[in-house]
Amino acid sequence: MSTSLSRPPQTPTNLRKVGILFAGGPAPAANAVISTASAAFLRNDIRVVGIKHGYSNLVEFGPDHPMIEGRDYIEITHDRLKRTRNSQGILIGTARTNPGQNVSSPEHLKDPKRVAPLRTVYDALRSIDVDALISIGGDDTLKTANKFHLFQDQLPPECPRLPIVHLPKTIDNDYMGIDFTFGYFTAVEVLATELRNLLADAESSRSYFLAETMGRSAGWLSYGAAVAGEASLVISIEDIYDDYEAIETITNESGQTTTRRVMNLDAVVKRIVATMRARENEGKEYGVIVLAEGLAELLPYAEIEGIPRDEHGHIAIVQVNLGRFFADLIAKEYKKQTGRKRKITGLTLGYESRCARPQAFDVMLGAQLGVGAYRALVEEQKHGGVMVSVSGQLDLNYVPFSELVDPETLVTVVRYIRPDSDFHRLARFLETYVG
Repeated sequence: MSTSLSRPPQTPTNLRKVGILFAGGPAPAANAVISTASAAFLRNDIRVVGIKHGYSNLVEFGPDHPMIEGRDYIEITHDRLKRTRNSQGILIGTARTNPGQNVSSPEHLKDPKRVAPLRTVYDALRSIDVDALISIGGDDTLKTANKFHLFQDQLPPECPRLPIVHLPKTIDNDYMGIDFTFGYFTAVEVLATELRNLLADAESSRSYFLAETMGRSAGWLSYGAAVAGEASLVISIEDIYDDYEAIETITNESGQTTTRRVMNLDAVVKRIVATMRARENEGKEYGVIVLAEGLAELLPYAEIEGIPRDEHGHIAIVQVNLGRFFADLIAKEYKKQTGRKRKITGLTLGYESRCARPQAFDVMLGAQLGVGAYRALVEEQKHGGVMVSVSGQLDLNYVPFSELVDPETLVTVVRYIRPDSDFHRLARFLETYVG
């Protein structure tokens, strides 16, 4: 009898209850991942609990704060999953709490104080009988998953190990080990629509918009939005080299000096003005320039001194307002070169894309990753410490954490756009040509 239209049979397993958590910023198709992972486990008679708001409730666990259903976690059932695959938002919420914050080397894993939050997470999950964990999140969440995996190696032999499988999430698409991350294409489409609207506005008023888009570590989102949104120019971290970079020396209160790589602001501003003037030579007195938010990390120290950082060490980019910062510099340089004024408006785009209704491709990609979590633990019997990846025509792969995380620093490796790669060159081909 043919089995081509049959669902794969149930697979024998010792798993009885799986926990799923989502951490970091939202992304379109989050619920496609959560719902398909949950459905796959439920169909194999494995219970599923959704841990609410990332690690934030888990790290509060203790005698005075037991895990309470409804507040700290929910039981995910088939009934809860009705029509959720294409829904917006995140069924179980999210947070940026980092239980591995104090662990930055393998030696730290032997320090009870440093690993105390990871121990609390372990105890919290065991208190509700979770025997495997599905982690959904960006590179910071991957770091946490790896630390939780390594932490368990230090436990006494009699303590049960909780396998942890990570599913990569970021609209920034800067993940090593996977071609594209779910939500990326939806976010690009939302931002590209905004850029096209701005372009029409700019043409009507003979002005410029300077749009800062999300993309902390790499320029995938900025480049994708710029290409699809017909921007006049896009600049990201990957473009800051040669004439556009500088080395800054900083002296602290003790007289010690350090150096850091920064933008050559003057060169970058003049490059943008060159685009504006080249467009004028073509009869275009308007345009949209896209800047990746990660450029804020490369501003001179005087511009970012005192700005707070989050639990993962990232600068609070929202307090920099990169678009407005550059708009002022560009307006002054343009007037200096031409003697004329040009209205330049800086604005920030990004939040409106994170919970947009997902495109079909992101739903399919997210669904495959969700099912991949089940297949990794049950069918492939991966005992944790792997990230589910998708390549080609949604083919599943399982990448060990050890290939994604630096073994000495326990930091993940960012995937940048390679300068002069075909994707990088695409934007250069389509932009206004500057001789």
